[in-house]
Amino acid sequence: MGLLQDLASRLAVPGLPDWTGLLALLLLLLAGLAYLLMPFSVFGLKGRLDSIEAQLDELQAEIRSLSLQLSGTPRRMATDDWVELPSRPRAMEEDPRVAPPVPPPAAWPESPRGGRSEPRVDWPGERGR
Repeated sequence: MGLLQDLASRLAVPGLPDWTGLLALLLLLLAGLAYLLMPFSVFGLKGRLDSIEAQLDELQAEIRSLSLQLSGTPRRMATDDWVELPSRPRAMEEDPRVAPPVPPPAAWPESPRGGRSEPRVDWPGERGR
């Protein structure tokens, strides 16, 4: 207990009680702990790492293709294994609908007078006027 009181007196902010310095230290430690436990995606590191990984994959693919070209082995074209799909009937040629059709906006009934009508409110105090 004496050690805690000594630490509190060393951390005391002048003009404030002795425990304020200890409270400030505790708050700083909690904030530091929160930053350590926070996931990296919050800071935006995950997105940057994903983009760097994609660039690395592209570079590796380019290096592979260059090494194949330099070694003299013929590259296999993607069209070598192409197979024609059977033709579809005319009824299936239309693209399937992704979303349901949008209904038309609601139509409000027209008032008999043709213009905007406000409701009439009879206040108890205005009847005699």
